[in-house]
Amino acid sequence: MILVTGAAGKTGWAIIRALARRGESVRAMVRRAEQVASLEAIGATEVILGDLLDGSAVHRAVHGVQAIYHIAPNVSPHEVTIGERVITAARFAGVEHFVFHSVLHPQVEAMPHHWLKMRVEELLFASGLFFTILQPSAYMQNMLAYLDAIREQGVYKIPYPPHTRLSLIDLEDLAEAAAIILSEPEWRNATLELVGTSGLSQQEIAHTLGRQLSRPVEAEAIPIETWQANARSAGLGEYQIETLSKMFAYYAQHGLVGSPRVLGCLLKREPTSFEEFVERTI
Repeated sequence: MILVTGAAGKTGWAIIRALARRGESVRAMVRRAEQVASLEAIGATEVILGDLLDGSAVHRAVHGVQAIYHIAPNVSPHEVTIGERVITAARFAGVEHFVFHSVLHPQVEAMPHHWLKMRVEELLFASGLFFTILQPSAYMQNMLAYLDAIREQGVYKIPYPPHTRLSLIDLEDLAEAAAIILSEPEWRNATLELVGTSGLSQQEIAHTLGRQLSRPVEAEAIPIETWQANARSAGLGEYQIETLSKMFAYYAQHGLVGSPRVLGCLLKREPTSFEEFVERTI
């Protein structure tokens, strides 16, 4: 049995589907009862309700599993506390393999949510558990949130310059790699950067979208204040807004780029390119 924490988000869904395709039994941990049926429909063997900040709930979720794929809530100020509780429960339960969903370049203190994931990685190093740390780049799927506006306006709006270079990964590739890692012991005690593309400028991304949509698309930098106002209107919390604003400032200055070679070795094929993702999705 493999436990997937934070299973209600798009990452959890993708991981569960990939594990189910390999015939693995999956226990999903979520907070809300209305999420149970949909998770069972995509392949979860069991769904357990509980908050990751509730130590007793975490111990119940971990009991009897052989492996854990730990996904923390997105941009959470409680990342380290949650990580500590899940790791402690895993040690107590004698879990054989702990896979932590981290992020590309967690060493960067200027991006607070990256830096907190590095603190969880440190806890794993000292835990005595067999672990694997996955450090994925940003998802190609994140672009889909802007798709309607891009179709209508021909503009891909981002809160950093169009020349900013970012590496991306197809979430389906990440899920396939995670399923391999969870089922093959030789990947234990590894820290793996999972990157699907070399650094793509935002203008390159816009032009790829435009070719598939059969219309010109240009990348346009918007003021961070505009992004913040839109995020507040969408209900994002102030901690998340402040943290992501710092990430965008780092992107603007340095980008965030990695190598696709590790992912290719895991998958035994070339990772999905952004163009292939766009063709498949749009």
